[in-house]
Amino acid sequence: MEVAQIRLKLYTLKDIPVEQVQEKLTLFIDTGFAVNEELIQMHEENCFKPYCFDFLYKIEPDKIYKKDRIYTLTIRTIDRKLAKHFSEVCVNHYTQEFKGLVAEVRILPHKRIESLYSLPPVILKDQKGYWRKHMSLEGFEKRLKVNLIKKWNYFTGEKIDEDFQLYTLLEFLNDKPISVNYKKIKLLGDKIRLQIADNEVAQKLSYMALGTGLLENNSRGSGFVNYRWL
Repeated sequence: MEVAQIRLKLYTLKDIPVEQVQEKLTLFIDTGFAVNEELIQMHEENCFKPYCFDFLYKIEPDKIYKKDRIYTLTIRTIDRKLAKHFSEVCVNHYTQEFKGLVAEVRILPHKRIESLYSLPPVILKDQKGYWRKHMSLEGFEKRLKVNLIKKWNYFTGEKIDEDFQLYTLLEFLNDKPISVNYKKIKLLGDKIRLQIADNEVAQKLSYMALGTGLLENNSRGSGFVNYRWL
């Protein structure tokens, strides 16, 4: 498995408040799939998506992305076709908010990962609402691990041995839930840091998470993580 990182320069066509940028970036990416029938099918299918993306860099002090400026969108994927699409098609794509300019691609190396930490918050979707109101920390940790295992099994076709330690430390970086706009509602999430266990399975899943994100709504801009090498 290889994780491709695409850094795409976007030109802003209007001012965008930071609380709206996740939805606007999702629209930019989603509408870009319209040029390819296979990508449309992948987008519309209810399945794990092999990519994730971050907020725009660099955020303005007043938390409003300004019209007529250039920002960087970081997208990661474990799918070579998608990497090609993001780097070659999205540079010519535009919406009412953004126009693609140029892209830079690199493959993230396979190194021992010390820690993962979320940039946009991680989202655990549940019919009962925000997880802290009805779920224990142990329940959250189980969902976090099982989600990664299911993604690995789905993307590789393997069935991984589930008896392993994923991390040695889980730290929450926010004092209160973080609100995320999603389909005219607000979801609540958290920013977390994981100290990754030094075993083969934990390292493989953590590398995959760089290209797929943690927990859910990754193709909507949630759960994108950065890393520290050992």
